[in-house]
Amino acid sequence: MTVSRGDTSAWERLTLAQQFAWAGGVVMLLATLAVGLFVTGRIEEVVVRNTANATALYMESFISPLTQDLAEHDRLGEANHAALDRILVETPLGRRVVSFKIWVKGAKVVVSSDQSIEGKTFEPTENLRRAWAGEVSAEFNALSDLENEAEAALGVPLLEIYSPIRAKGTGEIIAIAEFYENATQLEADLVRARLTSWAAVALVMAAIWGSLFIIVLRGSRTIDRQFMALSEMAARNVTLRLKVQSAAGRFSALNDQALRRIGADLHDGPAQLMGFAALRLDALRKAVPPDRTQGEIDQIESAIKEAIKDIRSISRGASLPDIDRKPIGDVIRALVDAHCARTGSEVALEVDFGGREDLSLAVKICVGRVVQEGLTNAWRHAAGVGQQVRIALSGEVLQVVVQDAGPGLQSEPDEGDIYGLGLAGLAGRVESLGGTLTLGNRQGGKTGTELTMRIDLREVE
Repeated sequence: MTVSRGDTSAWERLTLAQQFAWAGGVVMLLATLAVGLFVTGRIEEVVVRNTANATALYMESFISPLTQDLAEHDRLGEANHAALDRILVETPLGRRVVSFKIWVKGAKVVVSSDQSIEGKTFEPTENLRRAWAGEVSAEFNALSDLENEAEAALGVPLLEIYSPIRAKGTGEIIAIAEFYENATQLEADLVRARLTSWAAVALVMAAIWGSLFIIVLRGSRTIDRQFMALSEMAARNVTLRLKVQSAAGRFSALNDQALRRIGADLHDGPAQLMGFAALRLDALRKAVPPDRTQGEIDQIESAIKEAIKDIRSISRGASLPDIDRKPIGDVIRALVDAHCARTGSEVALEVDFGGREDLSLAVKICVGRVVQEGLTNAWRHAAGVGQQVRIALSGEVLQVVVQDAGPGLQSEPDEGDIYGLGLAGLAGRVESLGGTLTLGNRQGGKTGTELTMRIDLREVE
């Protein structure tokens, strides 16, 4: 027998290690993407900034002396303009700088390698504002602005650098030099840096995921082994419980058979002998003279008749009438009728087994004993007032309720009764079949006691 985990989703059917592999893999992948993007972004930012600073410093040493005219005028002198053109075109620096512009206040271009935009004013960009604030700013391969049309048409990666030009002596920013450096090598360096960074981040994350997976895998295997052991133990326990219940049922049946034999033996043996003794006493009374002996004989005869009455009462209660051959409904009605005849009380009976009569002998005996015990207690403690017996089978749950309308429980119930079973023994009998037996006061504001038994027939083998 195996213990089923029931209807579960595909995720719940995975082991802990498999769940960690999927969940941890997704988390690690997202973490790799986040860390990789952050690291490569920081590397690109730092490389671009350092390259821009170095280039700007280098350019300033050439451009600054030639642009000092802009401290007093908004245009560059012809000599300085020509000198600037020669530097940016005819020198090795010019081979690195593919385009340049000189900006003055008002976002106006006064000098440009593209002479068509000289003297024009454009909307100031964020980088231009930062340069006027005294900061060297740069962007890599970002040529979407209107004034970058000519540079974008070149089709090569460019590093766009904005560098402040300061006046000698005062340090005041008099212009902004914007130049575009061919960044083919920078782009290759950035690609290598990105690949290296991504590889390093991926390897670190994979190492973390792998080490955690090994730990979780070991734990998952331990849990799986323990679960299998517990499942096997649970299966064995279920089997043992069913065997115990079956044995208890057989014991109840054998015990009832023994009680029937005892009842029959009491009725056919001691009861008959006591009856014979009573007859002999009656004959003896006639043979002796009427003196004190007659009084002794009367006392002995009275005691014998009481003993006969008790023996017959015990013999009737010790056995259930043909319980192994009759339907359970007929057995219950016979028990109720016998109780009414014996006590002279009335019992309201409701029996509904839904047409099912295939109850095991152990269950039938248990139901009969509960009815006997409940009616006996109702007669003894409630004088038989308002006695009711309700038996119903709902699905696979059998419920037996015995009620009275007496004063209710005033103290703990007695453990003994005329059948020698008692509530404790009766509860043990019911629990051996997997059921429950409860005794308490009636609910709903009604007085009296209520003895209730519930048994799930699926738990009875």
